[in-house]
Amino acid sequence: NTSPNLSSGINAEYGEDLMAEYKDAFSLFDKRGDNCIDSVQLGDVLRALGLNPTESEVKKARADCEASGQKRIPFETFLPIYLSVQRNAPNYSAKDYIEGLRVFDKEGNGTISSAELRHVLTTLGEPMEDKEVDDLISGYEDSQGCVNYEDLIRMLTSKE
Repeated sequence: NTSPNLSSGINAEYGEDLMAEYKDAFSLFDKRGDNCIDSVQLGDVLRALGLNPTESEVKKARADCEASGQKRIPFETFLPIYLSVQRNAPNYSAKDYIEGLRVFDKEGNGTISSAELRHVLTTLGEPMEDKEVDDLISGYEDSQGCVNYEDLIRMLTSKE
């Protein structure tokens, strides 16, 4: 458990309103009313609070909790995990993603083949599932099987 001094220090640093927002989101996943979540819900709670942790970050945090015998995670344990993931989150702009995809734009016309985009998304970095890629590019593929990656990235980053 976290000492009252740590909690009050975090409250002072992040503000009581923000802490209340975190606690509210956390409590939505607390099905037993014991101020804890199941460790398997950790990624869902982090994502509900606007983070996008990698699967390996979630697995590591869960393994750390479970190694200490915690199958249920109290808010006091969750908060430092949240803050760590938040601190380590890359801060990429739409321009960064567009530049990264421009490498695959062989024609220089702002599009890449959906097959190539699918290959990149399902094999590089943290791979996506085919269904996730289908959902992602749905409505962005033209009649030639190409995706305007600038439009796609702008749509994805405008949701933030």
